[in-house]
Amino acid sequence: MSKTLKSVFIVLGIILILAIPVVSGYNKMVALDQVVTSAEGDIETELQRRNDLIPNFVNTVKGYATHEKEIFTEVADARAKLGGATNVEERANADAELSSSLSRLLVVVENYPELKANQNFRDLSVELEGTENRIKIKRQEYNEAVKNYNTTIRRFPNSIIAGIFGFEQKDYYKAAEGAKEVPKVDFTK
Repeated sequence: MSKTLKSVFIVLGIILILAIPVVSGYNKMVALDQVVTSAEGDIETELQRRNDLIPNFVNTVKGYATHEKEIFTEVADARAKLGGATNVEERANADAELSSSLSRLLVVVENYPELKANQNFRDLSVELEGTENRIKIKRQEYNEAVKNYNTTIRRFPNSIIAGIFGFEQKDYYKAAEGAKEVPKVDFTK
């Protein structure tokens, strides 16, 4: 075998040895990116489910609590913000606002025992509660996927590959500012 042919095989061998980790790292990042995207879609699906249940829930409550217009407007406005959210941060803020409005609506419901006895109201309450639980789980799954993705693209040598191919960190699904505060409900109005 000639020296030139040996040199070509050595160069090809070196390129192959270097290319395997790059391809493997790239493929792992693509897969993790898809997991994050899928988890974000799962949150959107559950938020849409809740958004679809809310009008029926509000209409049921309206039948009993017709003079509580402010809270109904608040819920409708929060739903509109959630529907118009375009990224994870906006969606998280709108979600927190809607959850807060729903909490205030549930406080109003406490003043109407006949409403709580209504079968339609009870069924909708159970569906909403189940949806809220699914949303919580989907948020946790999303944040776990983001953690795995962000950790992978920041580790060496993946950080080099991520930089070359434009993989950027993803945002976590965080509670909105003020979400830890207890909503104030005033029945004196």
